Amino acid sequence: MTKTREQIVFWAGGFILFLYFLSLISDILLPFVVGFLTAYFLDPAADKLEDVGFSRTASTGIITISFFLIISLILAILAPFLYDQVMTLARALPDYAKALKEMVLPQLDRMEAWISPEQVQEIRNTLENFSGKIVGLSGDILSNAWHSGLVMINLISLIFISPVVAFYLLRDWDKIVAKVDSWLPRPQAVVIREQLRLIDGTLAGYIRGQSNVCLLLGLFYATGLLLVGLNFGLLIGLVTGLLAFIPYVGLLIGMTTALAVAFFQFGDVFHIGLVLGIFIIGQVLEGNFVTPYLVGNKVGLHPVWIIFGLLAGGSLFGFTGILVAVPVTAIIGVLVRFALSRYMESPLYHGAKKSGVAKGKVKKSKPDSRPDEDIEIDGAVS
Repeated sequence: MTKTREQIVFWAGGFILFLYFLSLISDILLPFVVGFLTAYFLDPAADKLEDVGFSRTASTGIITISFFLIISLILAILAPFLYDQVMTLARALPDYAKALKEMVLPQLDRMEAWISPEQVQEIRNTLENFSGKIVGLSGDILSNAWHSGLVMINLISLIFISPVVAFYLLRDWDKIVAKVDSWLPRPQAVVIREQLRLIDGTLAGYIRGQSNVCLLLGLFYATGLLLVGLNFGLLIGLVTGLLAFIPYVGLLIGMTTALAVAFFQFGDVFHIGLVLGIFIIGQVLEGNFVTPYLVGNKVGLHPVWIIFGLLAGGSLFGFTGILVAVPVTAIIGVLVRFALSRYMESPLYHGAKKSGVAKGKVKKSKPDSRPDEDIEIDGAVS
């Protein structure tokens, strides 16, 4: 018991120190987190190339270079269009706010028959404040466009650092796993390995699968909205797909934005219905075909738990915390299920050790036998 307590104190203390160290270097973590997640994501592909006959170094080089070239090519193609749509949307926001105000204000005069003049004035003030904030937001986006250059510099540094980190981690992945395995306490090594296998299964099922789901949904929404002729359709569609890893939140944000733009752009029920139909079809495809096939139904991550993890990660470590939120919540989920299973097998749950009394079996002396001869009587209570 003492040795177990010492192990718990040792590992808990080490974990707390590790978290404190991460908080100190959180500003430089992003390229390393991206590199680590990339290496984890690409490790199965590297293993397959090894099976074909390539060396681990050659497999790592081919996969890492190909992956980041594809990402860079996609960014190079889409970035100008997305930047142009963001700037156009920023310029259009004041017009949208003005149109909303002109549409709602006449209705307020009719509402005076049902609500008091004070309430009408309060609604007017709220609408004025909202319009002012929209205009201010538009000005901030346009005036801070220069800062996007700084963002691009950070993005370029990320593109240069993350591939190097991913390459070395991916090349030495099996060695790292073996080294970590050698650090495990020997009496508990089998149990820890089993939990790590469950964690890997959960992460592989969700992260790798959900990444493909986000990509497919982004392409579907962007293509559908562009075919309808919706302004900013490319931007709204891709952002909706990327936010699909946040259950329901990404859909609500994308659909609300698209319907609002369709209302101000077209102003007729037909086009608004087309936009709404695209999102309905997307959800039907995702829920019945895409997600069950790519992610599966046995990942064990509840949507509320994922949303909580994302908010907590963003609050603690910013954008880096959002990146690692899903892996961390998956790990915590597996460990909590393991702890609960151990708890439900322990005396803390049952109240006493499993025994003959707990099973409804007691020993009672035979009346016609020697005192030391006992029999079991099922279901009896003495």
